Amino acid sequence: MYHKDMPSFLDDPVSILRGVGAYYIKKLTKLGIVTIEDLLSHFPVRYETPPQVTKISEIISPGIYTVVADVKTIQVRRAFRRRLFIVEGTLGDSTGNIKVVWFGQSYLARSIPTGSVGVFSGKVSETKNGLSLQGPTYEIISRTPIDHEHIDLDRYDLKHTSGLVPVYPETRGLTSRGIRFLIKPLLTRVEEIPEWMPESILRTSGLPGIGKSFRDIHFPDSLEDALKARTRFAFGELFLLQLFLLLARKNNQKLSAPAIAVDIPGVKEFLKTLPFTLTIGQKRAAWDILQDMAGSFPMNRLLNGDVGSGKTVIAFIAALQALRAGYQAVLLVPTEVLARQHFERAKQLLSPACVSVALCLSKEIQISTEGMNGEIKRSSFLSLLIEKTPLFVIGTHAVIQKDVRFSRLGLVIVDEQHRFGIHQRQALLKGKEKDGNAPHLLTMTATPIPRTLALTIWGDLDISLLSEFPMGRKQIITKVMSEMRRAALYAFVRKEAASGNRIFIICPRIEEPEKELTYTEYLRLDTKAVKQEHERLQQKVFPELRLGILHGKLKSLEKESAMRDFMSGKTPILVSTSVIEVGVDVPDATVMIIEGADHFGLAQLHQFRGRVGRSEKQSYCFLLSGTGTKTALERLTGFAKTHDGFALAEQDLKSRGPGEFVGTKQSGIPDLAMSSLKDTSLVVAARTSAQKLLEHDPSLKIFPFLKKRLAGFGGEIHLE
Repeated sequence: MYHKDMPSFLDDPVSILRGVGAYYIKKLTKLGIVTIEDLLSHFPVRYETPPQVTKISEIISPGIYTVVADVKTIQVRRAFRRRLFIVEGTLGDSTGNIKVVWFGQSYLARSIPTGSVGVFSGKVSETKNGLSLQGPTYEIISRTPIDHEHIDLDRYDLKHTSGLVPVYPETRGLTSRGIRFLIKPLLTRVEEIPEWMPESILRTSGLPGIGKSFRDIHFPDSLEDALKARTRFAFGELFLLQLFLLLARKNNQKLSAPAIAVDIPGVKEFLKTLPFTLTIGQKRAAWDILQDMAGSFPMNRLLNGDVGSGKTVIAFIAALQALRAGYQAVLLVPTEVLARQHFERAKQLLSPACVSVALCLSKEIQISTEGMNGEIKRSSFLSLLIEKTPLFVIGTHAVIQKDVRFSRLGLVIVDEQHRFGIHQRQALLKGKEKDGNAPHLLTMTATPIPRTLALTIWGDLDISLLSEFPMGRKQIITKVMSEMRRAALYAFVRKEAASGNRIFIICPRIEEPEKELTYTEYLRLDTKAVKQEHERLQQKVFPELRLGILHGKLKSLEKESAMRDFMSGKTPILVSTSVIEVGVDVPDATVMIIEGADHFGLAQLHQFRGRVGRSEKQSYCFLLSGTGTKTALERLTGFAKTHDGFALAEQDLKSRGPGEFVGTKQSGIPDLAMSSLKDTSLVVAARTSAQKLLEHDPSLKIFPFLKKRLAGFGGEIHLE
């Protein structure tokens, strides 16, 4: 945060600060603090309010107290048979004395000398020797005895024992006390920081300036001031993010792309060959995409569809349009299993259109075209691309290797977990084609995302939403099951397997604790593990069936093999972790059992449920609670009654935050902005302010500090 557009003292290393040597530099670096700017931007997680000063004689029971006292005695001793130093002493005022003790902080004996006067605040506990003040926060106000009976503490610059005391993210060896010690002196210089936020926006939004915000977020006079300061910083980051995305959209429109005219008769003819009828939502999304592709600048659209909403066929329609216009198209997917799945589906649906489809994997290339169907050499495949052959290429990251060069790329489709960030999207849009055109880009995600969140994360994209189910699909019957019904559930699984159907069993963890467990203890565990559950089910529950296993620690070939066996029916039951959350399409899968369901977010549960019900067969989703608490059961019962993925996503956004959808560490969004994405009104306000500003000043000439700040911000985020 806050560099490049700020004065030099913010760029200074923290090593210039008094008391910061090699030891503390290491600790600060662990917290991501390298510069003064980083330190000022290390915001509190909460505030504590020390109690009013109490006379020692009034402390008659355990509790939290603050006293102003003389240090009567102070000494260090080592605990018997333990490598632990204990600092203990006696504090006194005119009304009495009290014992005080700190554990593992031997240096305090030097910091709190006998005869000094200090403010001590902390927990008083009952010990075998009477009441004792345990590990209190302290501040020494005099190194020599003074009359402190009627002392005015407001005269002292108290950081740790008065007012609202900030509590920061800490690391071993560096507590909030140390961080407060470093930050408070810096606040005398915050007025030197120039304001980068336009004054009109601050005034309209009722937000404080940058200097006051830094003071109030660290040492506020009231919780209201602290909240306003935090809101200002959150709004500022959201505002910069929106500016960045809106400018990216504007820059995208400066690029040129092949204008692929909408072939309405051709599309209608293709739709007649499909074994199903598109929903209204699918037709609307397809039309939006085809209209975008007819433009002279690159399409940059996100197709956000609920599970099972039929995004793939829309991608095929777009690819067919590009191929018929003489261009090449690419579909990037996260796994080889999914790539093969899409390839087979494309061959089936696109065969009446007589177009060429290729599968590109790291060690295998297949092609399906007129007069050719099967594996081909890599050199032959690369030649087809260079010769401008209209070809629909479906593959994994192997498609974007250096030697794979498209000579006439018209459309790039990115499916689910690739989650290319904005920089990668821009790189794809710029293209390397000789004619200077950039390809059109369609990004697809199967995770229903609230529209306000989508506008924030993918604000440089146009968005199409799919929430309807394809015609002929039956609603998945979802039930919360108790442990008492487990035997009946397993009997139902046997029946489904005997009918040729597939069954998913999801576990939250890969392995159990090392200690041996009885069967009863095992059933009572709040989270089941895939390895032990697979073994138990195979040996004790379904010995007559073959069970597969899938989890993140398996090698790629093992994962691919597990999925192939499951899809073919060789292993009708697959015990898995959340790795099957997206992308897997097994039409014969009719049962989804989720162990420890309360350990997953609603959006993730909806993704699991979406792995079944992908044909005309009736499908089921069974939820088993790990904890069995009333709150967990109520939440799961509510989920069982709701089949709208976008409604569930809104609930998750409010209760669990945006990390449920985009990942916290992987998002590339500053932490404060990320945590603020659930505040819809703040997101909308930031986007509206960014739009209005760019309307009046598209190049930000009037706001040089903002322009520099935005340049620094753009270098930090990646939005993968």
